[in-house]
Amino acid sequence: MSRIFDALQRMETERSGGDSSALPQGPELLRRAERRVSDKWGSSDPPSKPDVIEDSREDKLGGIAVSSPVHAKPAASVAQGPSTSSRSEVLERLPSLELSLTPQSRLVCLTDKESPTAEAIRLLGVRLRDLRRTRPLKKVLITSTIPQEGKSTISANLACALAQAPDEKTLLIEGDLRRPSLMPMFGIQRVRGISECVREDGRLLDGIYHLESAGCWVLPAGRSPSNPLELLQSQRMRALMDQLAAYFDWIIIDSPPVLPLADTSIWMRMADGVLLVTRQGTTQKHQLQKGLEALDQKKLLGTILNGAIASAYSSYYGTPSISD
Repeated sequence: MSRIFDALQRMETERSGGDSSALPQGPELLRRAERRVSDKWGSSDPPSKPDVIEDSREDKLGGIAVSSPVHAKPAASVAQGPSTSSRSEVLERLPSLELSLTPQSRLVCLTDKESPTAEAIRLLGVRLRDLRRTRPLKKVLITSTIPQEGKSTISANLACALAQAPDEKTLLIEGDLRRPSLMPMFGIQRVRGISECVREDGRLLDGIYHLESAGCWVLPAGRSPSNPLELLQSQRMRALMDQLAAYFDWIIIDSPPVLPLADTSIWMRMADGVLLVTRQGTTQKHQLQKGLEALDQKKLLGTILNGAIASAYSSYYGTPSISD
């Protein structure tokens, strides 16, 4: 420890022009050193990689089962992105889209905020924020085993719920490039999106729109590409995801079902965590087993049971029923 103080004293002596009589005491030396380091790195911590220890615990909250990893150290920022002010300036310049919601939109977090289903979605958002305290978690992939299990509806509602936090910027990605279904939920016609951002020259953020009524941003699928796998694996797609991670606090990716297509495996590589949606009365046991086997277990956050039959607590909470 004495060598550290000797080094600090030599540094202060050099900075003061050799006048050792005016040197501060030990605590003040440390404070000055910390201020210089803070000025160098800014408000974010130097990059570091947390040690992760997987735990098999499972929590059940609002019908959502989430397996929680445990970190030996708190998660630290891995990169210094744009400042809050510059980030806001860029996002404010993006075009806005007006919503046209109907009862068939199934966006309960916007149209029926006091419903049990909306409350269950908000609880899911709370659980994700809790998980982020112990692991890096920004890009969340929502998928299902087969079609018609409710993944797109849950993706849209979750993005709207997360966007209610005023200090968090949330982006919803329409990741099913073959059969996109998110934009009709918001009453929006097909517009340029991922396909155009990746295939055409220009700014990668040109396909993002602000949904003012929902409080979040959306990146639509755009025009269906002839080869979605080639587009998803391109260098520009990876560059787009890196840029998005610098501007948004949450990125919710609505991907295709995991069983019929290979698209989800590519999205999964770019995501930090995966939520698997199943639907009671629709998902078969063997399908669920195959779906779980196809997912990266280290990224699997948990499963969502959709359309559950009323439980003993349904008289108080109600029974959410969401369909895709």
